[in-house]
Amino acid sequence: MTTAPAAATTLSARRRVAAFVALTKPRIIELLLVTTVPVMFLAERGVPSLWLVVATLVGGIMSAAAANTFNSVYDRDIDRLMHRTSSRPMVTGEVGVRAALVFGGVLTVASTVWFALVVNLVSAALSLLAIALYAVGYTMLLKRRTSQNIVWGGIAGCMPTLIGWSAVTGSVAWPAVVLFLVIFFWTPPHYWPLSMAFRDDYATAEVPMLPVERGPVAVGRQIVAYSWVMVATSLVLVPVAPMGWLYAGTAVVAGALFIAEAHRLLGAAKRGVVGPALKPMRLFHYSITYVTVVFLAVAVDPLVYLPIG
Repeated sequence: MTTAPAAATTLSARRRVAAFVALTKPRIIELLLVTTVPVMFLAERGVPSLWLVVATLVGGIMSAAAANTFNSVYDRDIDRLMHRTSSRPMVTGEVGVRAALVFGGVLTVASTVWFALVVNLVSAALSLLAIALYAVGYTMLLKRRTSQNIVWGGIAGCMPTLIGWSAVTGSVAWPAVVLFLVIFFWTPPHYWPLSMAFRDDYATAEVPMLPVERGPVAVGRQIVAYSWVMVATSLVLVPVAPMGWLYAGTAVVAGALFIAEAHRLLGAAKRGVVGPALKPMRLFHYSITYVTVVFLAVAVDPLVYLPIG
């Protein structure tokens, strides 16, 4: 029979573990991994080694967790001011700064060594670069200084495409670069609608997200522009990879829906709709569906390749 003190200790340990896990922002990691595995299928032009997939995912999880942990530490002051982030572990004090930094450091070393020893050196270097780009480039240098923070800071989120390809081939090639650019152009129309929905939070924290600095119409126009470029870039993969009808059809249909939703948001802004009535989260949620569906097609297309022409 478990005693009360023992049960309390177990519960405390679980909360402690949960707090450290929360530092790593698991939902963001899930989205990053969605773009890693499909690229491995494309690089292999078939089904890659299960062990290699698992090894790459383990390294990717540790790498992304390290970057997100450093972000949580540095952003604890603004997280405290924003309703959406006010319950994060660094704000509540469940995890101290020193412990979080050690945790992030251990994850950085572990992910880099893991990639180097189990996958390859190219993937290890790309993983370490991704951590630096997010923790230093975006979090420390860009986020609080420019309304284009998410554009250039989003480069870190594009790195899994290169890591997935290099894990299979030991190098980086044009198909991986094209998919890197798809995610690069996808990031602003994915994140700016979220920033529109939580504009007041960012304004309170004095974070110059584009929706804080510019009005809904200006933001909507940039969202539309990036959406068109993103879809066009996704179609460049067809001749470069090359891809078949399955991917091409998926990219066209999913892209058309994305563009239509971006134009809906811009149209509402032009009509003077503001606040929640703009429904910016509709585009945010669809953007996740879009990247999942398109990258699923990236994985499946080589398996059932139906050549175009």
